[in-house]
Amino acid sequence: MRLDHLTTEARNPASETLDGLTTVEMVRVMNSEDARVAEAVGREAEAIATVVDVVADRLKRGGRLIYTGAGTSGRLGVLDASECPPTFNTDPSMVVGIIAGGVQALTTAVEGAEDSPELGASDLEAIGLGPNDVLVGIATSGRTPYVVGGLRYARKVGAYTVALSCNAAAEIIEMADTAITPVVGPEVLSGSTRLKAGTATKLVLNTITTGAMVRLGKTFGNLMVDLRPTNSKLHSRAVRIVQQATGIDAAAAQAMLTACGGEVKLAIVAQLADVSPEEAQTRLAECGGLVRKSIRR
Repeated sequence: MRLDHLTTEARNPASETLDGLTTVEMVRVMNSEDARVAEAVGREAEAIATVVDVVADRLKRGGRLIYTGAGTSGRLGVLDASECPPTFNTDPSMVVGIIAGGVQALTTAVEGAEDSPELGASDLEAIGLGPNDVLVGIATSGRTPYVVGGLRYARKVGAYTVALSCNAAAEIIEMADTAITPVVGPEVLSGSTRLKAGTATKLVLNTITTGAMVRLGKTFGNLMVDLRPTNSKLHSRAVRIVQQATGIDAAAAQAMLTACGGEVKLAIVAQLADVSPEEAQTRLAECGGLVRKSIRR
């Protein structure tokens, strides 16, 4: 599909007089358009859920989640990947973000990088993409050559492929095992997909990684229980999480954490199951790291 036929490139009637609006009117127009994003993402709930389950399964088996994209799409993939280790205590190699043009492209446009399907394939070959991995190709236009090349290569090596775009007739849909297509409509600033399309992309990526980490046992309820207290702020948070999960006071939570070597999961299971840290560790190992299941066992 030609670029000028894409929904993300169309003119938005609500903002055709954007430069003639008062500042507060401009803000309200943008806010009104942004309100459409969550609804568009919500329409893709089943597709997103499918991807969450596939990602969780592949990660359990030692596979990886790889994001690939150019420009804003690539930056958002790198951002989501980089936030997984501090949030979920994952190995940095578990979720990886690749952007056309490399690290330099995070802050500076790299001329022509997104126009090369060969580069999209070679960047994935360089990290050893394989059949246990999941590749999410992010291209709000749905036609970025770098992403097209990456998805084609991923299918060739047997990786599970996901196409994330914001245009209903996106070219990359036919290259994917699952397509996630939140159609957010024309941007307030025509063609500026860092706006609604970028917001939709961020929401989808957040949901994929958070959902997969929940399935991997990185949470208990809505608490981040794989936290490692490596500084004073995180130590205070760890104590608070143990308190919230178990109902004990701060002193008791601190004592339990100390007995469990600072492991939040261990402390919660030991306290709620009324077992030793050693038994709590055994239960977690047998239950795949799932706190709730370990307690019930």
